[in-house]
Amino acid sequence: MKGLVKVGRGVGLVELREVPTPTLAPGEVLIRVKAAGICGSDIHIFHDQFPYHPPVILGHEFAGEIAALGSQVQGWTKGDRVVAELHTRACGRCRYCRTGSQHLCPEKRAPGWGIDGAFAEYIVMPSQLLHVIPAGVSFPEAALAEPTAIAVQAVLGKGRVQPGDLVVVLGPGPIGLLCAQIARSCGGKVVITGTERDRDTRLAVAGQLGIDHVVDTSLADPLLLIQDLSGGAGADVVVETAGVAATINQAIQMVRPQGLILAVGIPEGEKIAVDWSRAVFKGADVRFCFSSTFPDWERSLAMLATGQIAVKPMINGLFNLEDWAQAFALITSGKGIKALLIPNP
Repeated sequence: MKGLVKVGRGVGLVELREVPTPTLAPGEVLIRVKAAGICGSDIHIFHDQFPYHPPVILGHEFAGEIAALGSQVQGWTKGDRVVAELHTRACGRCRYCRTGSQHLCPEKRAPGWGIDGAFAEYIVMPSQLLHVIPAGVSFPEAALAEPTAIAVQAVLGKGRVQPGDLVVVLGPGPIGLLCAQIARSCGGKVVITGTERDRDTRLAVAGQLGIDHVVDTSLADPLLLIQDLSGGAGADVVVETAGVAATINQAIQMVRPQGLILAVGIPEGEKIAVDWSRAVFKGADVRFCFSSTFPDWERSLAMLATGQIAVKPMINGLFNLEDWAQAFALITSGKGIKALLIPNP
């Protein structure tokens, strides 16, 4: 089969290769990949800026259909349309695995960086990590279930946004656009911000998705808008998805006293300068959000099925595996939100 492989350590070193079709262990299923999304972490691996274990097939956001079942698999049949959680190699013994937080297991090695991923014709996954794709949800839409589950954990699980809350989402990337939609579905009044670079694509899509207030920070000061909308109090919830010092500090400025900051974005550097004392004096609640759990996936798929979350406007292109470099370039340029590889057209 064909697979997109990070062949060694260093910048670049990504090749489309003929690789062996994976074999099945007793509890695993073989999935024919129908769509796989390019994530920021895939771009970071390309640039040698994210942990990985080469040689490894990239890609972890995917949807497909079951092509074969291992000997001990129950409850699934060939042809089932599925997505899968990423907690492969979780030990099952540590406190995190035993309390439903397999995503924090120190032994976890997820597809796309720790084990072979989904930028290939087939991928093998443990059957216990599968979820059924609801009727009416296409493979390209279902391929975004993984980033949607991350946004669900943040806004619903950690944020518990309530009707009437003023919610600010900093960063209009895929996670930011998903968080904004989820907050709006909870009855929140939602503001999303971006820069001039985001104006023609990401901010334009935010407007199409019906987000209440879309702010280009090169044209307007979002702090003034938040003060106006809140009567001077500040935002109830600020979702930081960009992971840069400017927006992290902006979140501290925007949040109201005893408000909530959801930290979703991952900074590239090890250390950043943060105005921590201002957050302390506000008595702000800061919650760090990472990965997702079983309930997050179930809620994500339900929200995709009911239309509470729309991902079609976020998809800028479908590419064959052979055109992977073009797809990577689209996302790297900032002119696209989400590009998908289609290994089995």
